[in-house]
Amino acid sequence: MILGFAPDSPQCARAECRAPAEMSVVWRNPKIHTPDRRKVWLACAEHADYLHDFLASRAFPVRVVDDVTDGSDVDLPEGPR
Repeated sequence: MILGFAPDSPQCARAECRAPAEMSVVWRNPKIHTPDRRKVWLACAEHADYLHDFLASRAFPVRVVDDVTDGSDVDLPEGPR
């Protein structure tokens, strides 16, 4: 939500993309997050790989799921994947 604006449906997190989100990119930063912590970026099909690769290049554990989720039930690998 930005300044009280909440879209009617989840949108892709890629900059300037307003496509409906179809997937969740679940990740964590192991330097600051405990192993049970999950962060989620929502993605359209076109940008899911881009967002995954952006996080994996920083050695963050990351997984893409084919659904919009809060990530709480997603197991993350120990390293980037």
